[in-house]
Amino acid sequence: MIYATAKDYLAAPQKRVMLFGMSGLGKTYLSNMLRDAGGWFHYSVDYRIGTRYMNEFIADNFKREAMKVPLLRELLLSDSVYIASNITFDNLAPLSTYLGKPGDLARGGVAFAEYQRRQAQHAQAEVSAMLDTPRFIDRAETIYGYQHFICDTSGSICEVVSPELSDDPVMTALSQNLLLVWIKGSDAHKAELARRFDRAPKPMYYNPDFLRDLWTEFTATTPADQVDPDAFLRFGYARLLDHRQPRYAAMARWGVTVTAEEVAAVRNPADFDNLIGLAIDRGPEPF
Repeated sequence: MIYATAKDYLAAPQKRVMLFGMSGLGKTYLSNMLRDAGGWFHYSVDYRIGTRYMNEFIADNFKREAMKVPLLRELLLSDSVYIASNITFDNLAPLSTYLGKPGDLARGGVAFAEYQRRQAQHAQAEVSAMLDTPRFIDRAETIYGYQHFICDTSGSICEVVSPELSDDPVMTALSQNLLLVWIKGSDAHKAELARRFDRAPKPMYYNPDFLRDLWTEFTATTPADQVDPDAFLRFGYARLLDHRQPRYAAMARWGVTVTAEEVAAVRNPADFDNLIGLAIDRGPEPF
């Protein structure tokens, strides 16, 4: 780890931290709080994916839909209108909409083969966005004058790295430049995340093998072209939480762990620094 003790971290003129864990446990809350308080550069991996690596795919998909409307088709062909996504830190809807949900096209679904293609695009984009992190650490300091750096990762980071390998290129690059911090949820948190997801299923990235197994199981009783997209996502979400937990735990061996309850008690940068120091001094969590 780049900080051996809490004392080293608290005294460091440049604090560099990466947060990872399931979406909904506090990564973006902490990142926004630090950014708004000043002094911290907020690097959102999802924002980078959507604006740099998936932006053209997203815009082209908008254009395909627009070309189905005669008026918009005429305007596009004459370069009279411009279509682009407007992704922000707080609104990643264009990226989610592009990823889509597999199933019945009449219910807003995407054919499974097309869904797999978009998933593969996202995986490549996520790896590229993570490998951009060291460059953004340098940019944050040399261009904007930020001394501290917080990396707000996607919930799917555990699907695109192999933390059990000591030479994994993404994990190596990240651990050499930041302190990796897992926000670990309890069983109660998992149940609450599942309840939230059930109310509003959202597009997700899945490990390809895991996705194929889910799809095969679900379509054993429902023809693929009749799958309710939201029903499929609800079917897979609880399994996804269980699938990701050991992968996050393996990543945590490269850094430290805090709990979602501890994160919920953080109100300002001083609270955050104290929590990170505590996590460093108590050492890696036994697995």
